[in-house]
Amino acid sequence: MGDGPGEGVGTVVGQEQELSSVVDNDELVEADDDLDDVDDVVDDEDDDADEEDDLSSLEEEGEIAADYIEGLLDIADLDGDIDMDVEGDRAVVSVVGATLDELVGDDGEVLEALQELTRLAVHRRTGTRARLMLDVGGFRARRRTELAELGRSVAAEVSRTGEPKKLRAMSPFERKIIHDAVALAGLRSESEGEEPNRRVVVFPVG
Repeated sequence: MGDGPGEGVGTVVGQEQELSSVVDNDELVEADDDLDDVDDVVDDEDDDADEEDDLSSLEEEGEIAADYIEGLLDIADLDGDIDMDVEGDRAVVSVVGATLDELVGDDGEVLEALQELTRLAVHRRTGTRARLMLDVGGFRARRRTELAELGRSVAAEVSRTGEPKKLRAMSPFERKIIHDAVALAGLRSESEGEEPNRRVVVFPVG
C-alpha cells in the first residue's frame, strides 16, 4: 500500500533533494534576511504603538488634572488659564495668565501640596500612579533656572575645595535639578535624610 517506513522516508528524502536542486542556498539566506527585516518592521510598529498609547495616557492625565485645577480655581474665585503639555514621560499642567502667589506659597510649599492633590485626583480616575507636574505662574520654570545655576556653583566650589557640601532640604523636583547640574559638571551627588528634610550632598571627584 506504500505506507511502509522505507517508502515514506524515501519519499521525503527525494522531495528534499528536489527542493535543494531548485532553491539555491544563497536564496534561502536572502529569504531569511527578508524575514528578519519583516520582524524588525513589526517590532518598530509595536514600539510606535506603545509610544502612542503612552502619549494618549499622559494626555488623559493632563486633561483630568486640568479639570481638577479648573474646579479649584472656580471654588477659590481665582482667575487663570490652564495649559497642558507632555514633557518626556510626564504630563505637565500649568496655570498661567495671572499672579497666583497664594497657590505657590513660600518656596513652593503650597504648589507641592496642590500637585500631590492633583495627582491623587488623577489616580482616582485612572487607577494608575500619576507623575504629572503642576506649575503655577511659571514658578517651576524660574526655579529650574535658579537651581541649575546653584548646582553648577556648588559643583565648582566642591571641585575647588575638595570637600563635600550639603545643601538645604529640597523637594524631589528641586533635588532632581541639582543632581542633573552636578552630574553635568562631572561630580557625584546623593540625597540623604527623610522627607520633608531630604537634602542633596555633593561630593568631590574620587
